[in-house]
Amino acid sequence: GGPCCPAAAPSGLAMGPGPCPTFSPDHAVKQSCVYVPARDAETDWGTACIIILIPPGACNLLNSSTIYANNEVSLAEVDIYGFDYDYTLALYSNTLNTMIYNTARTFLTEHFKYPEAIHKYDYIPNFAARGLHYDIQKGLLMKIDAFHYIQPGTVYRGLSPVPDDEVLQLYGGTHHVPLQQDSGFYGKGPKVKQFMDIFSLPEMTLLAVANDFFISNDIEYDPVHLYKDVSDAVSMVHIKGCMYKWIMEDMEKLILRGEETYAVLHQLVSQGKKLFLITNSPFNFVDKGMKFMVGKNWRDFFDVVIVQADKPHFFTDFRFKPYLKAKHAKPFRRLDENGDLLWEKINSLEKGHIYKQGNLFEFLRLTGWRGSRVLYFGDHLYSDLADLMLRHGWRTAAIVPELEQETKVVSTEQYALTLTWLQALTGLLERLQMHRDTESKQVLQEWLKEREELRLMTKNLFNPQFGSIFRTCHNPTYFSRRLCRFSDIYMASLSCLLNYDLSYTFYPRRTPLQHEAPLWMDQLCTGCMKTPFLEEMSHIR
Repeated sequence: GGPCCPAAAPSGLAMGPGPCPTFSPDHAVKQSCVYVPARDAETDWGTACIIILIPPGACNLLNSSTIYANNEVSLAEVDIYGFDYDYTLALYSNTLNTMIYNTARTFLTEHFKYPEAIHKYDYIPNFAARGLHYDIQKGLLMKIDAFHYIQPGTVYRGLSPVPDDEVLQLYGGTHHVPLQQDSGFYGKGPKVKQFMDIFSLPEMTLLAVANDFFISNDIEYDPVHLYKDVSDAVSMVHIKGCMYKWIMEDMEKLILRGEETYAVLHQLVSQGKKLFLITNSPFNFVDKGMKFMVGKNWRDFFDVVIVQADKPHFFTDFRFKPYLKAKHAKPFRRLDENGDLLWEKINSLEKGHIYKQGNLFEFLRLTGWRGSRVLYFGDHLYSDLADLMLRHGWRTAAIVPELEQETKVVSTEQYALTLTWLQALTGLLERLQMHRDTESKQVLQEWLKEREELRLMTKNLFNPQFGSIFRTCHNPTYFSRRLCRFSDIYMASLSCLLNYDLSYTFYPRRTPLQHEAPLWMDQLCTGCMKTPFLEEMSHIR
């Protein structure tokens, strides 16, 4: 809002210099310093006013190929680029999630002796979303915000939502979850697990399905045992090499946009940048995938290649000391052309060679690559980025494929209209609550109800069960807060880098604090002016 001219206010809109004791029941508005749409079925001023509030071009300037900045980063200062492999250099088709789910479901029935009837449940592609939390003891899947509060309407037991009043009872009269003690820094428990990577989507769905089967058939079970068995079944898909086999046998179908990976690597090397790869995947899998995407000489692009690194332990272990016999402190081993381990001591990391295991402290000692000269790309906020950002001062870049779909939703007129009216209505609620007369209180309750309806509409635009991975109503999600904390920049895919010169500086939007006024232009629109070249970006994919 702000000062508005009476001459500019269309009929059917209330306006004024501030809160006023008079009240218009026909319009169901309090007069304030903003244009307020009449809530009259015979007029269309409501929609018209909301459209007026939206800056021109707000719905068509978002671009999924944009790189977003949490921290100021100058690419001119970056000499060394590092990469994870899965979902960073290699993006996979959603078909892979179905294959992981189906195989884990088979392991659950054959290896863990769960009822065969669970096979009646097929994979549900759009049920779960990344960043959700799972209460291991209660068997509940939920979305939690940056302040550790559960978002109402996003708690699921099996495939069914849990009523909000029941959630309050389950958590002692509050929506707050003490994640620091229940989940730990890496979100691994002991009581609450956070699912942070894309590979976890099938696991969340299988957990929901298994819970639903026992509940629907009135079979008593232990949620803690179920969680462990499902987790182990999904792990078996990876341990037994099933996923690696599927991808290597059908790369045309399962690996997406490999030519863009080649273009990024070629651009970086052609401008004199050093590249390295640190992945948990095995050499034969990475080798075949990179040959498919980049060509048989793919190793020529990289100065250092490390496979089966055992992240996040790779980034957190102390310097290797054989006499300590630390569980995870492993020295580097070199592999031959067949992927077999060699015995010699590693005194340097050489281009063209493949290394296994190791740890970051030895990596830093052998390469000298430290601080903000290094920019590392990964999809897992904890395993790939957190320790590099917090302990070592590397620049970090998060790959968030969900951005592609989320920016499409945010760019729709329906989203813009709904969110704009939601924000306007919230502002009106803030003003109206000061009035204590009976009529004002009645309108306040009606508006509170409408606000909840608008929130539900906004959530359903992204995912009917859990909404956006970035928002819980008006707050950031826990995932979103971690994304901002552990990544300097983030993007939908590595190919977004192709849209920027390597001397480009990413500037984060100055987000106003609650006590500050949004006095700068890019805050007048909800992020629509963040594309680096505005309309000039429209030609990008």
